Amino acid sequence: MVPDVRTITAAEFPDWLRAKHTGFLRAQTGTEEEAERRLPYTDLARTQGAFDGGRCVATFRSFAQELTVVGGATVPADAVSNVTVSPTHRRRGLLSRMMAADLAAAKERGDVVATLIAAEYPIYGRYGFGPAAWTTQWEIDVPRAGLDPHWSGPSERDGGRIDLVSGADVRKLGPALHDRLRARQHGMIDRDARWWAVNTGEIQPGPEAWTEPFFAVSSNAAGEVDGLIVYRADDHWGDAKQPLNRATVLGQIAATPAAERALWHFVCSIDWITTVRSGHRAPDDLLPLLLPDPRAARVVTHADWLWVRVLDVVRALEARTYAVPGTLTLDIHDTTGLTTGRYRLEATASGATCTPTTSDADLALDVRELGTLYLGDESPTRLAALGRVEELTPGAVALAETMLRAGRRAWCPDVF
Repeated sequence: MVPDVRTITAAEFPDWLRAKHTGFLRAQTGTEEEAERRLPYTDLARTQGAFDGGRCVATFRSFAQELTVVGGATVPADAVSNVTVSPTHRRRGLLSRMMAADLAAAKERGDVVATLIAAEYPIYGRYGFGPAAWTTQWEIDVPRAGLDPHWSGPSERDGGRIDLVSGADVRKLGPALHDRLRARQHGMIDRDARWWAVNTGEIQPGPEAWTEPFFAVSSNAAGEVDGLIVYRADDHWGDAKQPLNRATVLGQIAATPAAERALWHFVCSIDWITTVRSGHRAPDDLLPLLLPDPRAARVVTHADWLWVRVLDVVRALEARTYAVPGTLTLDIHDTTGLTTGRYRLEATASGATCTPTTSDADLALDVRELGTLYLGDESPTRLAALGRVEELTPGAVALAETMLRAGRRAWCPDVF
């Protein structure tokens, strides 16, 4: 029998969770209790499952999201998550059926893009997604970094301070700080009240026991909170009774470079901490160059992170800003037909317009390459060299290079 693909009911939610855990190779215990906790926050109309003989064998969920684009505007996004196919039912087209239904609904709903964090690289390009933001994680050898071991906080420099706070404090202070940062950092996504509740321990979403991390906020001389860092530390000592403890940063957001510097200096100055893991940062993060010896920070992770699938070419290209004025006509290929066509983009200092056209195209590309280029993180010149962007008008790739690129790289600090 061909498995039945459809949205699920509340009664089927525990079985859907079991299938999700199977796909992600996680323990099957506690799904009934987990379902009771998660169901109030799950939009069943956007939660799909594939069922074979009454048993869920594939999962798919999406939810509403806001994505910050180049220039600081936000666009409505269809955030795709919890995608699994059980090992007994692979290669049967189940993901393709669920993805097609979700993207069609998102297009009808008026979402400008779809987004996801890809567990595996080769899967999502065939659905029109392209890697639009990358992540880098550093490990800092604290003794080698050259920081002042007697540093006692930013108050010595600019009148600011750093304070350890509680999760309840973070739920009050964090949302406004995050909104300040995402208003200027393309690639960031919104965080709702549940995100803050889950990540501060107020809500336990899964069967894993909550371990309270350390929360620290920085404030400027005026007393305004301008940064937040969250970290955990292990308890490891060498044979000679020397501390070899590592701090793992779970998240750090800062509204100013000064706050960013102060928070990294703080976590690297904690007694007994000899190694710091930075967590997911932008590839061009300031962190290594904030250290007197940048070689003390070695890259331990560098990989694709946020993938983008454009659903509305006109609204997507009009929402972002461009480094220089220019006009490009793009011939977009999309196997689903959702975005296929030619579009004329005209960028000026006062904004951009994009209109469907029948004029000759300057560049031809697949919608997945448009997603890769959308946040200004990838080079049109590189994609042309790879044969993934075709130049139809001489000089069009060079113009796209200057128009589309951004001064800083895209960054998405969240997983979803």
